Amino acid sequence: MANLESTHPAENGPELKRALSNRHIQLLAIGGAIGTGLFMGSGKTISVAGPSVVLVYMVIGFMLYFVMRAMGELLLSRTEYRNFSDFAGDILGPWASFFTGWTYWFCWIVTGVADVIVIASVYVTYWLPLIPLWIPALAVIVLLILLNLPSVRGFGETEFWFALIKIVAIVVLIVIGLIMIFTGFEHDGAQASFLNLFNVDGGFFGGGVMGFVMGFQIAVFAFVGIELVGTAAAETKNPEHNLPKAINAIPVRILLFYVGSLVILMSVVPWNRFTADESPFVMLFSLAGLGAAAHLVNAVVLTSATSSANSGIYSTSRMVFGLATEGNAPRLFAKLTRRQVPRNALFLSGVVLLSSIVLLIFGLDKSTGFSIVTTISSLCFMFVWTIILVSYLVYRKRRPQAHDQSVFKMPGGTFMPYVVMAFFVFLLWAFTRDADTLAGLIATPVWFVIVGVGYLLLRNNPQHHQLRREHEERVAEEKREAAAYLASKQG
Repeated sequence: MANLESTHPAENGPELKRALSNRHIQLLAIGGAIGTGLFMGSGKTISVAGPSVVLVYMVIGFMLYFVMRAMGELLLSRTEYRNFSDFAGDILGPWASFFTGWTYWFCWIVTGVADVIVIASVYVTYWLPLIPLWIPALAVIVLLILLNLPSVRGFGETEFWFALIKIVAIVVLIVIGLIMIFTGFEHDGAQASFLNLFNVDGGFFGGGVMGFVMGFQIAVFAFVGIELVGTAAAETKNPEHNLPKAINAIPVRILLFYVGSLVILMSVVPWNRFTADESPFVMLFSLAGLGAAAHLVNAVVLTSATSSANSGIYSTSRMVFGLATEGNAPRLFAKLTRRQVPRNALFLSGVVLLSSIVLLIFGLDKSTGFSIVTTISSLCFMFVWTIILVSYLVYRKRRPQAHDQSVFKMPGGTFMPYVVMAFFVFLLWAFTRDADTLAGLIATPVWFVIVGVGYLLLRNNPQHHQLRREHEERVAEEKREAAAYLASKQG
């Protein structure tokens, strides 16, 4: 995520204001892990994988927990680090900061496009089926800009309530679902029961082995933004306490929000009745005959998707601001308003989000467009997560004294980064198993060509020459210190 307060303020303008309270940050951290991928994407994963989708979410959550633990140890190793772009540049070199910063910006732009598509093509048309899709898409983009323009505190308040609505909605869904299960609620000839996870159309692995594999394609998108937990917590006044607390809560959140809600959904509604183009949250109440509740749930998931897009446009504007203050983006985007909002960077993100309207006009809506766009987003987030793991491995080797002194060591730090990266390779293969996700996989390298050309042009200026020289000198010194430290331990 972009810094909540930049560590590299613009030279000719005011700094971003630290106006997000601990209350805002904690709800942003929780809400960041609950978005369109759960409310919309789970419909496709259920339809292709069956109840085994529960394992899909658990496996992805397990792997990404170690990414977050690696990020946590790195962020706490030096107090000046505010996000992964900072420590990637410091440990791997200026190229890593450039690639990570811009790719993370692109991650959230693509995620925002996916959110706008699903808002316009699914949630709004649930109520207004005849409305041209570009109208709600444009309205959402304008709304997002208006929400972010006044002040960062305004964003914090908006996102606080958005996140609270999402959390309450999932908890209420679980409670109502449990009541339906324990009272033997019946609908369309099926009775709500936990046994529906095992005795419906092939059982727990009803989608077969390949259905289970294909479930990873869209499910991984549900976790994009999970790194917001660590980054937001790192911006608090007491990161040594709040960062470990936030990261260690990830498994509980995954079990409650993802596993808990999916188990309830498939227990109340047999898994073979879910479809790729319909939100399973809305479908549950619709099939149960609760029409009014279905409208309420649709409003909640609409709020959730808007919340995700809101976080995206906020974080992208701050990321572009940070890149501009470091010389990695035009200085135009380093300017702030009187209320210390990076307006130009915000407008840039808003303009790029208009590409969602083009996708809708050309018919790339619902599951097809959603799958392509979310695949691109997932792959770019996987790049960022890989950079975090590679940075951790280099940190362990070059700064052994810092690792030994860490109060928040990554468990399995000598081998889990390799396990997680091997899992990412498996995900790449899984993306080739479906035409929609394969299209996204083929399109993604175009972004890295673009950002690579940008870096080749930028690295020739004197500032970047100096940054690379300083990094090389720092690496040489750290290697000498590491050798001396290890020799003293052996002696």
